[in-house]
Amino acid sequence: MLGIDALGIPLHPLVVHFPIVLSVLLPIFALVALVAIRKGTTSPWAWALPVSLAAALTVSAYVAVQTGESEEDRVERVVGDDVIHGHEEAAERFVVLSGALLLVAAAGLLPRNVGKAARLVTTVGAFGLLAAGVQVGHSGGELVYRHGAAAAYTDGTSSPGAATSEGR
Repeated sequence: MLGIDALGIPLHPLVVHFPIVLSVLLPIFALVALVAIRKGTTSPWAWALPVSLAAALTVSAYVAVQTGESEEDRVERVVGDDVIHGHEEAAERFVVLSGALLLVAAAGLLPRNVGKAARLVTTVGAFGLLAAGVQVGHSGGELVYRHGAAAAYTDGTSSPGAATSEGR
């Protein structure tokens, strides 16, 4: 498991932004690569960036899950296991989906019909993966902003849920 602290800040909130950004960029770059290939660009060169982004996305999502698991016990004391479980399940599903999409994206480097089909499936799948990423991010945001998970790292002066009781 990866450590909790990076310069006094929990590592998980720092790491989770990488898969969020990459899940937004992947469908955009996959679409651009498809258009470039259709206009005659050499397939492996045009498709190398979406494959690289898919690889970085899978690795960063895995690291995000690992850092989340290493901080889970501390946050459970504030939030409770039930609330965390949904976020954890969505994150693990996201890692599996991103890994599967990486394999399909890599097949997009192959020539002819196999590569062409894999590139199309990857592009469509990248939009689906973005939706799965939104689900993970939303549940993580609820942990912090609705259920007060950040209080696990404060000095104890703020109470969980205080921010949401004012906004209702």
